[in-house]
Amino acid sequence: MVLLALFSLAAGVYLQRNMPVFQGKTANTQALEFSFPDVSEQMQSISQWRGKVLVVNFWATWCAPCLNEIPEFIRLQNEYQHSGLQFVGVAVENKQPVTEYLQRIHINYPVMVAGDEGIALSEELGNILYAVPFTLIVNQLGQVVHMQFGELSRDRLIELVTPLLAKT
Repeated sequence: MVLLALFSLAAGVYLQRNMPVFQGKTANTQALEFSFPDVSEQMQSISQWRGKVLVVNFWATWCAPCLNEIPEFIRLQNEYQHSGLQFVGVAVENKQPVTEYLQRIHINYPVMVAGDEGIALSEELGNILYAVPFTLIVNQLGQVVHMQFGELSRDRLIELVTPLLAKT
């Protein structure tokens, strides 16, 4: 178990440092569009936040790097919400563990519960590694401009969204 965890950590660090940045055709052709329920079972569409810079984070409660990112995402949502930045979590598991986690940790941004459909969507959007966390940066037009495999640091996230926020 420890060897598996160390291998996973090493692979994540390697991929974070060595994976190419996504700048594919999706970035300039079509707007991101999907809907999933939140923990209250209300359908939420990603298009409701069009006009804002989005950080769309595919995550799971069993994923340690995912849980490491969330406190920083909470802080950044507080700091940048009035600048046009919106975080959106997409949990790729069932409702019960997500609900239990949200009862312990107050997340100040929307969280959708997508289950296996979220995994399929992340693959469709370019998650060729089938990894979580998997994060998309989406411009104000709803176009994916960056994808990140593995944990996303505060500094890297600010570096990615600052130029987009300047266009607001």
